[in-house]
Amino acid sequence: METTNVIITGASSGIGAALAKVYAQAGWNVGLVARRALQLEETAAKCRIHEGQIIAVTADVRSQEQISSAIS
Repeated sequence: METTNVIITGASSGIGAALAKVYAQAGWNVGLVARRALQLEETAAKCRIHEGQIIAVTADVRSQEQISSAIS
């Protein structure tokens, strides 16, 4: 089975958090990016109960430097 990857921005709440859970439940590897570290870790914890690898990175997508750092 091929591993599938996704990166979700705004993953600390709302649609971003909901999508993270859906992809995690489907067994995808999920990269979570959001500004609010505490809420991001809460989302990551809910996703980690599933099979895929979950990586959470606190970053602001408005900052090129932070995004470059997050994806490297």
